[in-house]
Amino acid sequence: MYEDQTFEVLLERMLDRVPEGMDKREGSILYDALSPAAAEMAQMYIELDVNNNLNFADTATGEYLERCIAWSGIQRRPASKAQLRGLFYNSSGELLDVPLGSRFSLELLNYKAVEKLSPGTYRLESETAGVDGNRYFGALLPVDYIPELARGEIAALLIPGDDVEDDEALRQRYFDSARRPATSGNKYHYMEWALKIVGVGGARVFPLWNGPKTVKVIIVDSEILPASELLVSKVQQYIDPLPGQGEGQAPVGAVVTVAPAAGKNISVSAKVTLAPGYVLQTVNDQFKGILENYRKQKAFAATYVSQSVIGALLLSTEGVVDYTELRLNGGAGNVLLNEAEVLMFGIVALEV
Repeated sequence: MYEDQTFEVLLERMLDRVPEGMDKREGSILYDALSPAAAEMAQMYIELDVNNNLNFADTATGEYLERCIAWSGIQRRPASKAQLRGLFYNSSGELLDVPLGSRFSLELLNYKAVEKLSPGTYRLESETAGVDGNRYFGALLPVDYIPELARGEIAALLIPGDDVEDDEALRQRYFDSARRPATSGNKYHYMEWALKIVGVGGARVFPLWNGPKTVKVIIVDSEILPASELLVSKVQQYIDPLPGQGEGQAPVGAVVTVAPAAGKNISVSAKVTLAPGYVLQTVNDQFKGILENYRKQKAFAATYVSQSVIGALLLSTEGVVDYTELRLNGGAGNVLLNEAEVLMFGIVALEV
């Protein structure tokens, strides 16, 4: 808004107010006296422009974004802790119960047993909030002595932990809420209810999927992967624990079924021409990372996987000069996804 209010413009305007006949050249007393004031005013306009942007949801950041949208009731999501399945065994290889609250370590993180799921099987919670708790699988070491315990392991990620919601994600939730009002049990209301559960990364709603007054909600976790049974159960309990009875968020008479999205595995293969000095395995690993970033951005919003987009991602991989024979699931062309499916990449194999 104030981009044209530069030091030069301000100084020139100030000098224009000086009566004719007085020395206004650079180095003169008047010029040297007015220059610092012009510099300070130019800085003031810069700060005024920045502060102006902090008052609107489309340009505000950090605390100012939270304050801009506070009226809507939408708040920044705090970091959440990963929930994992832990298995524990005695020296005979039989499943062993451990005390609730027992603490275990793996690599640099600690986990606590918070719920017994079945004999010898527990829900563990990472003591560290954020995505770091999602990364480690394998043998657990008890922090304190537990009688008869021979070994323990993390077997599966139940509900991914998530970092503090960033500005862009918070801004997008606000815009979605404003553009698609959730009210009176409409379609968007079910989406909003599902997304309120920690660990849910996306939801799709299918009205009348099994006849009148039936609603199906398909969800993915915060890693944009098919939701676990535990996460599905949490969403079901929140929205409609007793079908049609109105005991949850859903109105009386609405029978809600919550289900995980189905993973659609897509394999990618191609022959590539490498730039001098690049190794195929390194390039293949980099391409996998690019595909994973693309998957997290598009997985639950995509209705098909474009071969040309995958080709563009391949060309953007460092070390790839060109490619031929690009195949998705062994064929040439796009791969369709239905509304209940979420994109997952399987084998990624590049050749030279």
